[in-house]
Amino acid sequence: LIVGWTAAALIGTQAYFRGEQTKPIHERNWRSESFNKLAKSVTGQETDYSDRTPAYAMDAFASNSLPNS
Repeated sequence: LIVGWTAAALIGTQAYFRGEQTKPIHERNWRSESFNKLAKSVTGQETDYSDRTPAYAMDAFASNSLPNS
C-alpha cells in the first residue's frame, strides 16, 4: 500500500513538473524562480512555459502581466 502510494506520488510529481506540459499551472507558480528551482531539482530540466496552460481563465491575462524574470 505504501509502495503503491509512493509510486503514484512520484509519477504525479513528474507529470506535473515535466511530462504533462499542458497540465494547468497556478499563477503563483508561473515564472516563479522558486518553482523553477524545484522543478529542475525534481526533473533535471527546465520548465517550458510556452506549452503550459494557465489554471484559470483569468490567469491567461494575469500571467502575461507578470515580469519575465
